[in-house]
Amino acid sequence: MVDGLPSLRETIARHGLEARKALGQHFLLDPALCARIAMAAGPMEGRQVLEVGPGPGGLTRALLATAAEKVVAVELDRRAVAALAELAAAYPGRLEIIEGDALKLDPKVLLAAPRRIVANLPYNVGTPLLVGWLRQAAALESMTLMFQQEVAERITAAPGTEAYGRLGVLAQWRCRCTLLLTLPPGAFSPPPKVWSAVVGLVPHAEDPGPALFAAMERLTAAAFGQRRKMLRGALKSLGDAEGLLAAAGIAGERRAETLTIAEFDRLARTLLDRG
Repeated sequence: MVDGLPSLRETIARHGLEARKALGQHFLLDPALCARIAMAAGPMEGRQVLEVGPGPGGLTRALLATAAEKVVAVELDRRAVAALAELAAAYPGRLEIIEGDALKLDPKVLLAAPRRIVANLPYNVGTPLLVGWLRQAAALESMTLMFQQEVAERITAAPGTEAYGRLGVLAQWRCRCTLLLTLPPGAFSPPPKVWSAVVGLVPHAEDPGPALFAAMERLTAAAFGQRRKMLRGALKSLGDAEGLLAAAGIAGERRAETLTIAEFDRLARTLLDRG
């Protein structure tokens, strides 16, 4: 770590960076916890890293302390952009700051391969950001992301459990998903009302392509949109539900939460083939 940097609390005071609820901000200020998250992402030599919602830069500092080639920090809050500029000056050429909405930005454009994403995601946009990145997971080496614990448990849930749903199917279909770390509310400033958790996502080698991913999105939206219904009823919005299920070899009286990732894959491929 570069000497002479102000503490994170000093940075917050100097730039008027009190957390804003509207931006889903809960800052992680403990350097040891930030370092644990950065280490959980694995060796960083030669990697370019995207961080979203860095705030005052706690995790950013930890990422810059690794051997990462470059860190690109995307921040919507102009106050934080000014605070991060001091950090960029301390790490010449290794930190790029982009003021903007990460939902509108493409990691493939921002980073050179091999690309990783490591972020304490703002609570209010964590899920849509993840789904967007899953669409282009083939371009990413890994993602190490912090969510509310409830969301993290949905991402890693097994079939047949209450937490298993659309998000878990999409995530596990595209990535190996591991719950790496849980953090209590007191680890953050201000403390949220819930626990948080870090999930590691490593994309599978096979890239399904955009058409099959779109079919899986349609399928899971229908299947879990009315999860209490049998699949023959829940999938009616897709057309011939009985024919689709029969072609995929899946009984129509089953419910979405009982299907494995492999069965959802088979259904999505059948849906795509049937047009």
